[in-house]
Amino acid sequence: MIVAILQYDHTLEKYRDRFGDYPEMIQRMFKGTAQPLFFDTYDCKCGQFPPDINKYDFYITTGSKASAFEELEWVKESIQFIQLLYKYKKKLIGICFGHQLMAMALEGKVERSEKGWGVGIARNRVIANPQWMSKKTSKIDILVSHQDQITELPSDTLLIAESDFCPFFAVQWGEHFLSIQGHPEWNREYSRTLMNDRRDIIPADIIDSGLASLVIEPENAGFVQWIMDFVKAN
Repeated sequence: MIVAILQYDHTLEKYRDRFGDYPEMIQRMFKGTAQPLFFDTYDCKCGQFPPDINKYDFYITTGSKASAFEELEWVKESIQFIQLLYKYKKKLIGICFGHQLMAMALEGKVERSEKGWGVGIARNRVIANPQWMSKKTSKIDILVSHQDQITELPSDTLLIAESDFCPFFAVQWGEHFLSIQGHPEWNREYSRTLMNDRRDIIPADIIDSGLASLVIEPENAGFVQWIMDFVKAN
């Protein structure tokens, strides 16, 4: 399979030697899959988008510090590109910022949450097990780092996972888009490092709670299986 990574941000340079950039994290995330995957990366913040949308078996986004509702040219171009993928029924996996971009592209709503920051491990209820899922489950625990959330979904969606903190955590949009508010490409050490780096912008009690949550192992492999099941369906 050939995969296009839509890159919307970079890891901080001071941590890049240790953890890599976001496209590297995504590629590592798929290391355990039986299906060989080949990746091309497009820096969407610099106006790079795949010129041939038919080249790829599926697309996947990175996260971003930006907000999906910001009036930035590259954000607007990204929303337009997602609308193009949706129109032509291309498979797209949205991670964090990409999850929110899908909402902006498909008549949902994204806002800065009154609940504040979500960091560390987010524990979520799986409330739908679509037919494409090879393994049914009742929960998915994934690392998060966000203060924006989807607050409204359009009609042609299936809510897959939720929590009291994040009601729209994982969503299927029509037959070809799947997204999650969390970061299945992260490991716990990167989450820990980023939380400590953001102590000047995130309240101490939220960081302390987030750090304490890292005793729970994230179910990254479970979400990767969802991705592979989903892109092979239909």
